Amino acid sequence: MNWDGETILAPLTKGGNLPFRRLCVELGAKVTMSEMAYSRQVLRKNRAELALLRKHESETCFGVQIAATNADQAVAAGSVAVERGATFVDLNAGCPIHDTVRRGMGATLLRRPKALASIVSQMAKELPVPVTVKIRSGWKEGEINAIEVGHLIADAGAAAVALHARTREQRYTRSADWDLIARLVSELPIPVIGNGDILTHYEARWRREESGCAAVMVARGALFKPWIFREIHQASDELPTAEERVAIYHRLAVLMKEHFRDDDRGHRRAMQFLPWHLGMFCRYRPFPEEEWAERSRQHPLIQTRQTSREDLSVLEALLRDVREPTHVCMAQALWDAATSEDALECLMQIAHEQPPDPGEPSELARQQG
Repeated sequence: MNWDGETILAPLTKGGNLPFRRLCVELGAKVTMSEMAYSRQVLRKNRAELALLRKHESETCFGVQIAATNADQAVAAGSVAVERGATFVDLNAGCPIHDTVRRGMGATLLRRPKALASIVSQMAKELPVPVTVKIRSGWKEGEINAIEVGHLIADAGAAAVALHARTREQRYTRSADWDLIARLVSELPIPVIGNGDILTHYEARWRREESGCAAVMVARGALFKPWIFREIHQASDELPTAEERVAIYHRLAVLMKEHFRDDDRGHRRAMQFLPWHLGMFCRYRPFPEEEWAERSRQHPLIQTRQTSREDLSVLEALLRDVREPTHVCMAQALWDAATSEDALECLMQIAHEQPPDPGEPSELARQQG
């Protein structure tokens, strides 16, 4: 695979569902990835876990990310992913979630670098597609070992390594260390994919230029604004109006209806995801390059970027509403609407019936992490 210049949709727990990935493809994404799947559950043929491996025909370059504790498990689960159409298989060695690390997977592997290299080596030898690895900087401050781990991964035969330049302990409370990504690029013979704090096209541009990374990976940036892929490809600001964003959100509801089916069961399934996505979409703020290019260097985290709340339209205020009950109400309206115009009319009615609560990024950060 040629990673040069790519913008990759990161593996997103819950957010990386197939309908959302389809939306991202329609908005310019070329390389997509599944949610992280537990290898053991894949091998047990758990239906929910196998569903994570399903790709859409529009996903022409689709990576499946797996979590595993040993090589045999990883190879077997990777083989299932390949049978189901994976273009490449990614080993998760960075997930910070407690449920994952207590099982000996994800970021725990950063504390067992030789074991990690052994897993990668066997995957690279036995799987017929490229094997990549996603890591973090290290377990915590004082245990930053991304350079050491990167060398071991490269020597083991990985096709590329993606570095989310924060420790497991930091989660999203610190800005990503792109200097560390640049160091990894300079030391490894394989492509390095940089990940962390990419919310705009200009940040993607200068992060790539300054670090030398082959590609960038976007996670929360895509959850806030799935049109980020088109924005990066066009190298220009894309600042959709509230009305235009409603059309995008309605499109996601349509894709969910196609995927989960338009019946009671499908509705219940979709409502596990659509309100959650609205809870991410409400964090979107326009950051035009002329105004924010330099300021974003000082404030790479969205929760430290303050924007004006003055003169918001009724619809804009609703789209920024941080309350979960509002997201549920909006999700139902999007699901019921036959067209984006109908969705807009319904949302305007909701906006007039209940005063929206448009929170600022700092407030949202406390609520959603």
